[in-house]
Amino acid sequence: MVPTGIPGLDYVLSGGFPANHLYLVEGDPGTGKTTLALQYLLNGRANGEKGLYVTLSETKAELVTVAASHGWSLDGIGLFELESLEQRLQAEQQYTVFHPSEVELGETTRLICDQVEKLQPTRVVFDSLSEMRLLARDPLRYRRQVLALKQFFAGRKCTVILLDDRTSVETDLQLQSISHGVLVLERVGVEYGGARRRLIVSKMRGLQFREGLHDFNIERGGLVVYPRLVAAEHKHDNHNNGYVPREVAKSGIAGLDSLLGGGLHFGTSTLALGPAGSGKSTLVTQFARAMAQAGERVACYVFEETRDNFLDRAAGLGMDLRETIDKGIVMVEQIDPAEISPGEFAQKVRTAVEGGPDGKKARIIIIDSLNGYLNSMPTEGFLVIQMHELLMYLNERGVLTLMVLAQHGLVGSAMQSPVDVTYLADTVIVLRYFEAFGEVRQAIAVVKKRTGAHERSIREFKLSAEGIEVGEPLKNFEGVLTGVPSFTGRRETLISDDRVG
Repeated sequence: MVPTGIPGLDYVLSGGFPANHLYLVEGDPGTGKTTLALQYLLNGRANGEKGLYVTLSETKAELVTVAASHGWSLDGIGLFELESLEQRLQAEQQYTVFHPSEVELGETTRLICDQVEKLQPTRVVFDSLSEMRLLARDPLRYRRQVLALKQFFAGRKCTVILLDDRTSVETDLQLQSISHGVLVLERVGVEYGGARRRLIVSKMRGLQFREGLHDFNIERGGLVVYPRLVAAEHKHDNHNNGYVPREVAKSGIAGLDSLLGGGLHFGTSTLALGPAGSGKSTLVTQFARAMAQAGERVACYVFEETRDNFLDRAAGLGMDLRETIDKGIVMVEQIDPAEISPGEFAQKVRTAVEGGPDGKKARIIIIDSLNGYLNSMPTEGFLVIQMHELLMYLNERGVLTLMVLAQHGLVGSAMQSPVDVTYLADTVIVLRYFEAFGEVRQAIAVVKKRTGAHERSIREFKLSAEGIEVGEPLKNFEGVLTGVPSFTGRRETLISDDRVG
């Protein structure tokens, strides 16, 4: 196997390219083909291999500039352009200059082969085939020349990457059939925010690669590929299939833990569902604070508000997380939905769970909220499927996942969810407003819990400067399921109004 030097891509390819074959990398201009090719050659240089970059469409100076933008030096890598502009203008060079109207394709191929014979590289990049296609003019002649190149490299223990910018009118399926493998890079524009880049391995002979679309970014330092998350690849069997009781996470609030049948179980997912301002984020923050105090590492991903606002709000409700953040127990990261792809977000979560550079592994993941996650992929039609894979992966890792989903509307049947993920979550906590004695109050109920029993009652839920307060079960409640809850009991059964929530 010949690694590409891009960890995510090598993971997709199960180690890299099978050695001594010819591969095609296709993509429109701006998709990152040149950057990928340079990383491939730089990886070879790091492993003591000779590399050659044959450029027909860019100058050496342009390649050096591209490399410098990533902080790279191309020393030790052969760069070969057919002729400089000054040489092309010399009359005596008319018949060896690369120009579609003057130079035969066979002469161009001969010059390339001579350079390969001289350097004896083990890695070669050919950029780009569109220039050769223009030279050939005839499809049959073009195919024969590509076949000749393939046969030439086949006997020289050389792994070759051909770059193609797909400027031809139609997709060149003949070229794909000749290549041992085909990698396609895509750049997808969105109505708002940065463009999304994706890659797909459409063909790879003799290799069990990971299929599907994989997100990637071009950053300083090269391509960063985020392989598509497949939960089935991360199954754990640490207990020889024997039943082991799940650990329980407690919130530290007696009424809330009673409502949840004792608490939430690790290896499950919980969804807090309700209208804006009903206390969903505060609820999951309470679990984060309680588990951090117990020594469990927590990773919070905040979509809806800034990191500072999140921390200030928590502190204002008696749940200051800054001390645990300073100790490295809690991590809060602000996510910009317009600039992140689903694959990149999934990779962030995986890094937190599997252990980053510091080796610390998060056991509680908070996503606040799924509305923001949905906004991060406005052109995607498979949010629920991607969430399923992510939640199954986290469950397999024994992680407690807490999610927030804001419903549209405040009360009544008009309340709707932007996406239905309640069937994915193991536990669903519903928060609602209700009216009692001319006041708007909040209520909390657990409508689903797969991993054990829970209370069927409805309790009052109150926020104050001292945190969350959960009252006793409210018996005289009507209209909860219709979305217009009303309380018909006595005032004495409600939480006192001594504090303003």
